[in-house]
Amino acid sequence: MIRPIMRDVVFLKQRSELATEVDKPIVQDLLDTLKANEAGCVGMAANMIGVKKRIIAVNMGFMNVAMINPVIIKKSQPYETEEGCLSLTGVRQTKRYQQIEVEYLDGNYKKLRQTYSGWIAQIIQHEVDHCDGIII
Repeated sequence: MIRPIMRDVVFLKQRSELATEVDKPIVQDLLDTLKANEAGCVGMAANMIGVKKRIIAVNMGFMNVAMINPVIIKKSQPYETEEGCLSLTGVRQTKRYQQIEVEYLDGNYKKLRQTYSGWIAQIIQHEVDHCDGIII
């Protein structure tokens, strides 16, 4: 189901809770909402659709991928950049890392650990920040 985009900064600044298997419908709603907004959005966190669960969806270029309870466990090569956000107006300066390693559960709740770099790493960092209540 496509859900409306949350724009309440007070809500967005709240830390998300760990997701469980009962949250599978939220994973699908997040993927559906990202797909519906793909013209202006490359990633989304569950709090952006009004749900305080640690779930993100990322456009990997060839498909949208959900990550449940993502945690960045390593990061290297910091750089400064500007980012926008579907929940906010305008762009803002932020610090990101060129390469990250992420632990997360996939859509079947299987634990994965992967390394990402470049643009996809930047998207993941932005969405994990959302899960932590950090907005740019």
